[in-house]
Amino acid sequence: MRLVEAASRDALARLLADDIAAVLDAAIQGSGRAALAVPGGVTPAAFLVALGGHALDWAAVAVMPTDERCVASDHPRSNRRLFDETLFAGPARAARYVELEDEQTLSTLLPLDACVLGMGEDLHIASLFPGADRLDEAISAECSVPALRLFAPGVPEERITLTAPALTGAGRRCMLIHGAGKRAAFDRAWAASGPCDAPVRLILDGPDPARVYWAP
Repeated sequence: MRLVEAASRDALARLLADDIAAVLDAAIQGSGRAALAVPGGVTPAAFLVALGGHALDWAAVAVMPTDERCVASDHPRSNRRLFDETLFAGPARAARYVELEDEQTLSTLLPLDACVLGMGEDLHIASLFPGADRLDEAISAECSVPALRLFAPGVPEERITLTAPALTGAGRRCMLIHGAGKRAAFDRAWAASGPCDAPVRLILDGPDPARVYWAP
């Protein structure tokens, strides 16, 4: 595991944005296109703004969420609404947005060039929550679909999430976390028995684990 630390969350957001922008630019130069998955929630907002300001050939980039709540796109809890207000507020508005329900398009974009994930203190990533009703299917290396719908414990809306093969197959995998609580949860993940109890282990285990970006 590579741990990247910064003194402030804004500095960390810029470091991660620079990393992902370089990956996307290399992919565009190599194949003429790039595919990126990004997280929703409060934590990634500064990163999304910083990334969206990079001068890339955004028209060649396909962007999707790592997961989404099954609500209207203008709903306050919609990740798409967050992206419109952050990532797509600058030059990145030229990128193509791909809905997770569009399985055919998703399949043509795999493997992703880059995937950025958050993590909850319950050790979930994307919408792969411990105790979710279809977790076993979603975290299986044999899962045949890039995204599926599920319900998580205590969460009112149905969700749709990228599955383990899509997440773990990305060329660059990064996780963005803030604060002492998330750092303690991250340290606790290593004591879990596996991804059923700690889905974050999907991107931490193996010979090429995710880069973890953390600030206090």
